[in-house]
Amino acid sequence: MLRIKRSCVRLALLACLSLGSSTATLAQAGGTYDATVKTLLARPEMQAAFAHVERERERILREWIAITEINAPSGKERERAAFVEKILRASASLDVRSDSAGNLIAVRKGAGGGPAVVIDAHLDTVFQDGLKIKAEMRDGKIYAPGIGDDTRNIEAMLAMIRALDAAAVKTKGDLVFVFTVEEETTFRGVEEFVKENKGRIGHYIALDGGYEGFTYGGIGINWYKHHFVGPGGHTRSRNPPYSASLPLARAITRIYQLPLPSSPPTHINIGMLGGSEVVNAKAADAWFTVDLRSTSNEVIADLEKKIAAIVTEEAEREKMTAKTELISSTPAAQIPGHRESALVKTAEAVHYAMGFQPSITVTGSNNSNVALLAGISAISTGTAPCGDSHALTEFCEIEPIYKGIKKIILLGVAATQM
Repeated sequence: MLRIKRSCVRLALLACLSLGSSTATLAQAGGTYDATVKTLLARPEMQAAFAHVERERERILREWIAITEINAPSGKERERAAFVEKILRASASLDVRSDSAGNLIAVRKGAGGGPAVVIDAHLDTVFQDGLKIKAEMRDGKIYAPGIGDDTRNIEAMLAMIRALDAAAVKTKGDLVFVFTVEEETTFRGVEEFVKENKGRIGHYIALDGGYEGFTYGGIGINWYKHHFVGPGGHTRSRNPPYSASLPLARAITRIYQLPLPSSPPTHINIGMLGGSEVVNAKAADAWFTVDLRSTSNEVIADLEKKIAAIVTEEAEREKMTAKTELISSTPAAQIPGHRESALVKTAEAVHYAMGFQPSITVTGSNNSNVALLAGISAISTGTAPCGDSHALTEFCEIEPIYKGIKKIILLGVAATQM
């Protein structure tokens, strides 16, 4: 029989008292799921796991910083993966391996009778190879490129595993912790994992962004590279022909003038541009990228046609050629009726039980999209509030991560019981 210290019992009693004050709010989340989550939260071993997180605060912070300071550009995650793998192999409860894509996988076996629950965070960053990262702490925040996207969630998974082991928490289904590669660029890591394991995945929880709420649908993401190809020439050569940068500039202006619906949520970004390699040459190949996103595949298709028409018209206006590359395409992933699914209702109950007033949306843009497209019940959430994602000024608030870790402990265990 598991022996629990008196302090842990007191924590359990306090948790029950605090739950009583939020019964009306919890009732909004949905019947039996609320009752299941409240019962689970009050169990001594769950409170012991929470207490372990509190005892490990200093280690969590140090480890979070250490992982972040190992830069891991997308496709070059090996050094960071090796660091994480060493930590995982210290846990006797895990079966640790790498797969064909380079994902790092750690399985914590359940007792049986429940679904296998995948919890993932991605190893890669958007930052260039060779970047030296040094985390800085000030005013209750920690600053470093990649500190939020996604090392807060890598560290949360590691802390979760240690807490479950320390409290001897048992689950019905397996907990499968996956540290994926290439989330920021191609989704290759999660695509390979889902393809190889689809029939064995009960629920999928992607940790990537978010804190107080979660998503249960995936936004469609299409990336394009549009080229304008002309004769080029020297700055002093006769005009026309102009540099291919001229139709590029006109096309960009027109694309940003396209009306975008707010419902369904839709976004366009032109993030990269290129042209001549020297100052005194007209560009013979000027190009720009388009990141097009919407929760509606029909809206994406319509905007794709409008953008293609603009590019063609501006190229022909200067007697140049237009060429388009589709860099990647991930359709919008919306499962009918998913809002009322066991995973979504359980996640909702967990967030209320932890004291959040969750925002619940269908605009996920991460590994959960791939699981949803495969028909797997999936959500995405995160473990700390952060800002300036994908910028050198990226930061996270420090104190909330400990509550965020407790949230995913409760969510992961609850999902394996369904």
